[in-house]
Amino acid sequence: MFKRLREDIANIIERDPAARNTWDVITCYPGLQALVMHGWAAWCWSHGLKWLARFIAQIARFLTGIEIHPAATIGRRVFIDHGMGVVIGETAVIGDDCTIYQGVTLGGTSLTKGAKRHPTLEAGVIVGAGAKVLGSFTVGAGAKIGSNSVVTKPVPAGATAVGNPAHIIKSASEKAELNQDQGFSAYGLNPNGDDPISRAFKQLSEHVCSQQEEIERLRSAILGAGIVCEKALSEKRFDAEEISQLVD
Repeated sequence: MFKRLREDIANIIERDPAARNTWDVITCYPGLQALVMHGWAAWCWSHGLKWLARFIAQIARFLTGIEIHPAATIGRRVFIDHGMGVVIGETAVIGDDCTIYQGVTLGGTSLTKGAKRHPTLEAGVIVGAGAKVLGSFTVGAGAKIGSNSVVTKPVPAGATAVGNPAHIIKSASEKAELNQDQGFSAYGLNPNGDDPISRAFKQLSEHVCSQQEEIERLRSAILGAGIVCEKALSEKRFDAEEISQLVD
């Protein structure tokens, strides 16, 4: 138990520049406190002390603002940063080295008792603040969930998901091509990945702009030939710069 606690403390100091020392982490980090109490609750749950396990979980919720069901499976070196409002459901599985920020929900969408209802996060997943991961599916190793995203489908390993509903920005193969070692990414932010919807709008605006330039050249040639189109003169021109400001 103490070896695991030392691992968790060292992990927090490594990932959070605000963490000054071991005593600071033990006394002032509710994420660590919630995980320690979850360990007690999980032990009680596995030994048939169901009510006591739930009661310990309720005390942890009251003290830390983090709700973890005693039956949830949590790996080593998991970091719950800030933590207020985090909810982790009964059949959720969190792998080693995952990072979860405040307001995250790992929830279930099924009402079937005894079934796997909550998501599985493989090793190294980062879930940004306010994100909701809902359903019985897997978020692959090293994936990132952007803040306030709503994820209802599997996320491939190494991918980044953003938006509501969430869209995949970058697959594992694309990640390997761009950068083999991007390191830890706070809040699941990815400086090299744009929202795919925003990127599509940009591409469309660029395409329409190029078409408009071609039409203007054709219109000038027609006017030079002495042919006047009254309707064309009153048409509103497409403003690519205005569209770009909306999607940036």
